[in-house]
Amino acid sequence: MKIIVTKDDQEMSQKAADLLQQCMEENEESVLGLATGGTPGGTYQELIRRYRAGELDFSRVTTLNLDEYVGVDKDHPQSYHTFMKEQLFQHVNMDIEKAHIPNGQASNLQEECVRYEALIEQVGPPHIQLLGIGHNGHIGFNEPGSSFKSETHVVDLADSTRDANARFFKSKSDVPSQAITMGIQSIMKSKRIVLIASGEKKAEAIRRLLSREVSEDFPASALHSHPDVTLIVDLSAYQKI
Repeated sequence: MKIIVTKDDQEMSQKAADLLQQCMEENEESVLGLATGGTPGGTYQELIRRYRAGELDFSRVTTLNLDEYVGVDKDHPQSYHTFMKEQLFQHVNMDIEKAHIPNGQASNLQEECVRYEALIEQVGPPHIQLLGIGHNGHIGFNEPGSSFKSETHVVDLADSTRDANARFFKSKSDVPSQAITMGIQSIMKSKRIVLIASGEKKAEAIRRLLSREVSEDFPASALHSHPDVTLIVDLSAYQKI
């Protein structure tokens, strides 16, 4: 695992954007694995800036998102379909038909999981996968106890995850209790992984990750067995190392 320590969230976002841009320049038909949540927003803003400056072309790029809430309409303000549209897709020259996100409203969720896993194999796996890390070590929505062999599946969200996401909703009671997520094995298929973390609230998760203890109780620890992982972390999140 390569570690890049930055002075703040802005520099972290720039460094992550550098790696995504490098991937896109090396292969104009790159498959990008994308994440949602509070952490990657700055990276997407930097990608938009570079696109507007004529430095990036998204026209032949394919994207695969990690997850989506179960039971939330695609047009809901807090769906990850809406998040990606507002945070990136509508601001660049993406072919929206090549932007893939699980369908949390599928009538048969198990069939949707099988479909999405097959899609990962069909159009991917990602050349580069962007990840955040939860306070409890989750990657995607793979909560503690998730099997390292898991593929795309439905997961019950931990209370700590729902607490963390409550800031995006009117109250915690409005936060969905389930999501569809790429499994850990699905994520590990990616050719390269970039994990980003910023802020003191992520410091304990980063400390535990870098202790190198590998356990399904801490899902992000699976990344230690991947051959090409870059951790980009700001000083606040790195303070316990």
